[in-house]
Amino acid sequence: MSQISILSTKTLSAEQRQVFIDADYDLLEQDFIEVKNNQFELDKFNSNLIFSSQNAVGSLMEQSGWEVLKTKTVFCVGIKTKELLEQNGFTVAVYMDYASELSEIITLIYNKESFTFLSGNLRKETLPEALKEAGVTFNEIEVYQTTLAPFKISDQENFDGIMFFSPSAVESYFSNNKIKKEICFCVGNTTAAALEEYKIKNIVVAEIPTVEDTIIAVLEHYNPEIIEPEAQN
Repeated sequence: MSQISILSTKTLSAEQRQVFIDADYDLLEQDFIEVKNNQFELDKFNSNLIFSSQNAVGSLMEQSGWEVLKTKTVFCVGIKTKELLEQNGFTVAVYMDYASELSEIITLIYNKESFTFLSGNLRKETLPEALKEAGVTFNEIEVYQTTLAPFKISDQENFDGIMFFSPSAVESYFSNNKIKKEICFCVGNTTAAALEEYKIKNIVVAEIPTVEDTIIAVLEHYNPEIIEPEAQN
């Protein structure tokens, strides 16, 4: 069997990269988006905080005096976002895998509370629209900016699979490239939906929306027998 070739549309960590080395896959990494943190004031925060990404957490922790917010209750999207928040002393009341699920919980159970949504410039309307429609008190602070970083993949490259981790990366990829016969591995349903807008059908969605689970989806697709417990940590 020839060596499996995978493109990652973001740079992976050393641990994530090692999984592909151990599996004897050919891996190319290229960042198709760039993230820049904003500066913002900490005096306009409501009683509860909403984070929909790890990027928002990272931006907050770059602000002087951010520790004063650790007394506030947090709602977030994603297990990795939850873990990062808890590692830095926050108490996460509710986390869900998707913004649509989190907005449902907030509007049904916590609709009398007030919230501050720490967002990025390319965030979806899912959370804000749901909160507005339910009459939930909230404000939104843009704490980071995502910009596209288009890159032209050589026509000589022939990948078996491509890993996508955000709708923005999908948009950036398609600005200079096409999908030929590659399988598209997506971190979650929102990213998969972005691919479907380009009429892509060869899509595999990770069971849990994390980078690690997207990698597991790749391994399970091509070589299910090589999955080991440490790959799932």
